[in-house]
Amino acid sequence: MWKQIISKLPKKSSSSSKNHSSSNNATASTSKSSDNVTGKSHSKNAPPPATKPASASPPDSALKDGNFKGNGIYEALPSFKDVPNAEKPNLFLKKLSLCCVLFDFSDPTKNVKEKEIKRQTLLELVDYVATANGKFSETVIQEAVRMVSVNIFRTLNPQPRENKVIDALDLEEEEPSMDPSWPHLQLVYELLLRFIASPDTETKLAKKYIDQSFVTRLLDLFDSEDPRERDCLKTVLHRVYGKFMVHRPFIRKSINNVFYRFVFETEKHNGIAEFLEILGSIINGFALPLKEEHKVFLVRALIPLHKPKCLQMYHQQLSYCITQFVEKDCKLADTVIRGLLKSWPVTNSSKEVMFLNELEEVLEATQPPEFQRCMVPLFRRVARCLNSLHFQVAERALFLWNNDHIENLIKQNCKVILPIIFPALERNTQKHWNQAVHSLTLNVQKIFNDNDPEFFKECLAKFRESESKEAEVVAKREATWKRLEEIGMQKQKSSS
Repeated sequence: MWKQIISKLPKKSSSSSKNHSSSNNATASTSKSSDNVTGKSHSKNAPPPATKPASASPPDSALKDGNFKGNGIYEALPSFKDVPNAEKPNLFLKKLSLCCVLFDFSDPTKNVKEKEIKRQTLLELVDYVATANGKFSETVIQEAVRMVSVNIFRTLNPQPRENKVIDALDLEEEEPSMDPSWPHLQLVYELLLRFIASPDTETKLAKKYIDQSFVTRLLDLFDSEDPRERDCLKTVLHRVYGKFMVHRPFIRKSINNVFYRFVFETEKHNGIAEFLEILGSIINGFALPLKEEHKVFLVRALIPLHKPKCLQMYHQQLSYCITQFVEKDCKLADTVIRGLLKSWPVTNSSKEVMFLNELEEVLEATQPPEFQRCMVPLFRRVARCLNSLHFQVAERALFLWNNDHIENLIKQNCKVILPIIFPALERNTQKHWNQAVHSLTLNVQKIFNDNDPEFFKECLAKFRESESKEAEVVAKREATWKRLEEIGMQKQKSSS
């Protein structure tokens, strides 16, 4: 029995040794095979050893899209001037990937070295795009858009704005909120702008990645509180509108929707002025005759923008857009003026002055037929402005007569306009507290008198007649109240 056991032991050991040897051989074979594949791959795709330093390519843990992990390695890649031209596209892709890593700028002392590496890399990318020779491949376009998206598309955290719409003057005096990550954001926007504007970026390829989703997210960023970012976005969106004709209707419709929400729901948005500035350029390029779609945009989106209390923040740009429409199609003057009258402020004097400024610009582009359609309601409103106790409102209304075109329109329709505003002019000369308003009123009266003395005298006579009748009515009313007081006193005495 022992012999049988002993005789079996060497055989078992030999078998085990053989299996172990076989396993080692298989592992070695697999390792060798793997090395061969890797070697082939490197020999085919990798740049020459002289141009690829071992420390130049950071590990994947540092290159994943998103916030930088403190334990990752973030090192600079070689400069474009240090590699052959054939390797520059691959290096460009690597640098784009390197810039997909985000840093926390809330702490200025954190990752200072890495932030500077990314800033320098972005500068190199901007310079490469500006000086590139040859068309960008689809992969390059895709990666560039991806890098831009990772950096600029983020959740905006606006400061509380509950009281901002109450007074636009207070809002203007507030310090704008500056994004601490602007040193990187600025360069990303610069890269995007140059990439879009570059003749080496083919529109057919780029529109696959700069699509409606990208444009929508770009428009959302206009609510940023950083004016520097909004200024960059304005330039970028204008370039997108110019290069990608397929997106033009979508961009206009999306801006419309922003305006609708702003006017009818929130009255809170930081980028209305920038949107209007872009639209001013777009409207200027509209072909004639104007499409019905554009006229609807004027009536439903632009004219209602006069309603919000914070009009002062964007009125200059809005006024330019409105005037562009009237200059393109003078028949729209009546629609615009009636829209202004409908939204005319009653208690906000500074806003009233803005309306009068815009009214002058619109009237300057208005032709006689359109003027005649709206002159009666228009000068009823002007008459109220002439009698305003706020001297700036009255003064601004009187300045309308300093415009030669408007003065000619008024003179041509003097028979209709003078009876409407004559009482307001005469009351100003009699009892307005401000001397400048008094002097300007006398000048306006002189214009009417010189134009048609007989009609001026008729209006003066009618005014005096109506004044005497009004005085009689006032006297009768006072006498009636006095009589009622006496009757009340008598009843009180009799009851006591």
